[in-house]
Amino acid sequence: MPFAVLPFPRIDPVLVSIGPFAIRWYALAYICGILLGWLYARRIIRQERLWGGPAPLTVLDFDDFVLWVTFGIILGGRIGYVLFYNPAHFAAHPVEILQVWNGGMSFHGGFLGCVAAVTLFAWKRGVPTLSLGDLTCAVGPIGLLLGRLANFINAELWGRTSDVPWAMVFPGGGPLPRHPSQLYEATLEGIVLFIVLAFMIRAGALKRPGLIIGAFAVVYALARSTCELFREPDAQLGFLWGGLTMGMLLSVPLFLAGCAFIAAALRRKPLGAA
Repeated sequence: MPFAVLPFPRIDPVLVSIGPFAIRWYALAYICGILLGWLYARRIIRQERLWGGPAPLTVLDFDDFVLWVTFGIILGGRIGYVLFYNPAHFAAHPVEILQVWNGGMSFHGGFLGCVAAVTLFAWKRGVPTLSLGDLTCAVGPIGLLLGRLANFINAELWGRTSDVPWAMVFPGGGPLPRHPSQLYEATLEGIVLFIVLAFMIRAGALKRPGLIIGAFAVVYALARSTCELFREPDAQLGFLWGGLTMGMLLSVPLFLAGCAFIAAALRRKPLGAA
């Protein structure tokens, strides 16, 4: 046990409540993540030097795409959580599948939802699928950062018991101090991933369609697997094969797919090349 345990900053999960309606920090994280990501994407599209010439899609294209990717994130994230993390419970209580406000979203499911949204929109609008995917992945860490901070505010997805000086006793997490693993994830999956992708974009990565997609997948998979070493596994699943967690297992195919995207992108002729 540590000599001193940091007190958990009890923040009301509900930001504003008006009658039966309530705005929660978690919902605000999604809204702000999408808004800030949209603004950042518009800025990237306008900088021709990053693309080696005019961007292969317009600001108007991305404006129209925002609604598509929003539905992709929400539907994919929820369906992924139902299928990957608690299928037995939702099979017995199917009505709860629609109760998104009670929590339960999967990043890997949300990622697949984004893939579907990118593919369908690119086909319908006639824009390059890989370039749209690169742009979507470039802004993704913003939402991941805010989402993990919302997890911390909600005192959910806490870490394993620990005696590190910054360990906290989480409401509902028992009497023992735990790693604030939500903050670890916010740092690695949000801040570090954003910096890596931003540096790559400034170095010309968008000129090789698919490179940012691959880098996002690889770095996220490594960051998530690292954080899973400190995060308490979901109670209904626990540790799986070989002591791995579901988050680790789902990150394996993501990592391999990212490597394949990187390899393919590096073999392509860069955009704007003579």
